Amino acid sequence: MNNIQPYIKEHKDRFVNELIELLKIPSISADSAYKNDVLKTADAVKTSLEKAGCNTVEICKTDGYPIVYGEKIIDKNLPTVLVYGHYDVQPPDPLNLWNSPPFEPVIKTTELHPEGAIFARGACDDKGQMYMHVKAMEFMTTTNQLPCNVKFMIEGEEEVGSSNLAIFVKNNQEKLKNDVILISDTGMIAKDVPSITTGLRGLSYVEVEVTGPNRDLHSGLYGGAVANPINILAKMIASLHDENNRITIPGFYDKVEELSKAERAEMAKAPFNSENYKKALVIDAVYGETGYTTNERNSIRPTLDVNGIWGGYTGEGAKTVIASKAYAKISMRLVPHQDWVVITKLFTKHFESIAPKGVTVKVKPHHGGQGYVTPIDSLGYQAASKAYHETFGKIPIPQRSGGSIPIVSLFEQELKSKTILMGFGLDSDAIHSPNEHFGIFNYLKGIETIPYFYKYFTELSKY
Repeated sequence: MNNIQPYIKEHKDRFVNELIELLKIPSISADSAYKNDVLKTADAVKTSLEKAGCNTVEICKTDGYPIVYGEKIIDKNLPTVLVYGHYDVQPPDPLNLWNSPPFEPVIKTTELHPEGAIFARGACDDKGQMYMHVKAMEFMTTTNQLPCNVKFMIEGEEEVGSSNLAIFVKNNQEKLKNDVILISDTGMIAKDVPSITTGLRGLSYVEVEVTGPNRDLHSGLYGGAVANPINILAKMIASLHDENNRITIPGFYDKVEELSKAERAEMAKAPFNSENYKKALVIDAVYGETGYTTNERNSIRPTLDVNGIWGGYTGEGAKTVIASKAYAKISMRLVPHQDWVVITKLFTKHFESIAPKGVTVKVKPHHGGQGYVTPIDSLGYQAASKAYHETFGKIPIPQRSGGSIPIVSLFEQELKSKTILMGFGLDSDAIHSPNEHFGIFNYLKGIETIPYFYKYFTELSKY
């Protein structure tokens, strides 16, 4: 990959400005009010792929938001890399916690990012990381250094479950045929410690509704005489963990793989400073399942968390009512071998069973996905490792992630190829939170590293 650093240096400002323009579009897939903005973003991605050198680019319609597909086939006898990313973003709420408007990107210097970081919703997840691949493609085609075939599949519904992408993949297996899938929607251990994500947790996401009386009641006239759905919901949720913070749903742990002491020892080699971790989050203690470290709790162990809870009166001032209904949204992060459909059924059965008389319970499943593990002896992993070593001067550490990319397991099932997760984000990038950002160093380092993956994967494939 000749002259890649000079090329990036020459075009740095343009690379950053192009990303900023993409981040200005509020492509919030979860809110129908932003439908036109999501579609506008798809058009922008299509244009960027065309400019980057793809021979064919199309917007593929689905029952939801479209998938942007692009490709450049230089020789059918060479390997093919399929790049996956997403152009939709999380809602920015709560807006009052942002230091700058979420869709008015700004570059700020921080202690960790003295060269600057772009603050905006989607900066890291996933517009910034997805756009690294577009710019890497531009470099390879402009300098005539693309060593193999490449396909792009950029979707607009990752943040809401990717249900239409699953249909698209099943119906377009020949179109998407590849030798390896490359994704940048994960992170590194630290800015100077590259890592490759080798495992992802699965996900089961549900919404629960607890109903008591047929209307909101005066808390003085009825308090103490009827079940309060909010009180009941709080008790039910509290009962989902025991005193050791283990989940109490019967059968929940039946398929959980217990890693060996040797594997846990390898994981422990990753640098981790508990005091810095607490300082970054402004907490005075970590919390979680007894018997496991912080890095184990957030990667190789399953979890159950309430993501939102509401009911009754939440406006300014006082209103003394017993609410008719109370609600909560609950997500369960699952480890490989836990089937999200089975877990959703176990949760539903258990939650309905613990409801006391006087209330009724409904459980509404939203979406989910299976966990994933990729072997470190695969050609894709080896190519990624060599690429990171080339640009960072360090061999990357294999790392299991606590996050979920549900579509990855479907890729292997339908396309019969492995996925390599080359992330350049950091835990401190505040994805899904106010003040999300992406370091300019990380962004440019991704553009520099990705072309080496193509180079080494082609060489290792021995085509």
